[in-house]
Amino acid sequence: MGVEGCTKCIKYLLFFFNFIFWLAGGVILGVALWLRHEPQTSSLLELQLDGAQAPSTFYISVHILIAVGSVMMVVGFLGCYGAIQESQCLLGTFFTCLVILFACEVAAGIWGFMHKDTVSTEIINFYDTVYSKAINEVVPVEPKQGPTATTVLKVFHETLRCCGSGQVTSVLTQIADRVGITDICPSSGVSVNCHTRIKELFTDKIYLIGIAALVVAVIMIFEMIFSMVLCCGIRNSPVY
Repeated sequence: MGVEGCTKCIKYLLFFFNFIFWLAGGVILGVALWLRHEPQTSSLLELQLDGAQAPSTFYISVHILIAVGSVMMVVGFLGCYGAIQESQCLLGTFFTCLVILFACEVAAGIWGFMHKDTVSTEIINFYDTVYSKAINEVVPVEPKQGPTATTVLKVFHETLRCCGSGQVTSVLTQIADRVGITDICPSSGVSVNCHTRIKELFTDKIYLIGIAALVVAVIMIFEMIFSMVLCCGIRNSPVY
């Protein structure tokens, strides 16, 4: 025999939340892997010019998410097994893991909020550097080894469907393309500047990460409460 009454209800509620937690870990892992290999983002962050790599701060957050999703799946399984087996040792270990994960998530959330614009700013600065060098390559003095700034800039424009660093440069660059001076804007002839596109691209993904973290945090709070109640109920059960 095991726990009875309300404690038994808590046991199955904990199992249910742990199963949701395990699924959430799988979803976060899947989303993180998608963010890591998503073609639009990857094509930008893997660009190189004169030996300089595009800023990869965004990938730091993604790699953290991959680690968190993996740990969540392990911890979720541990919680499910501990709840079904009514093991104080497993539940205590599960609670400790939850506290550590929750603390890490809060710390990561604070860091992410403080640096939420860093990713976009770094990519924009890299784009501006490439744009300036590409304009200087309009009339090349000598052949250049490796990818030219114009080639890198073309990848930016084709990937984001944008052209120019601002509204004025966007229009001027498209005019230069039409008269044959340059060939760097997308063939679709869009007028959106790349600063706006970059902000939209990474802001949307950061919000996605934030929503996932918030949902997981709420689940973790319930799990910590239920695991402690169940652990106390097992300790006070006359069977033990």
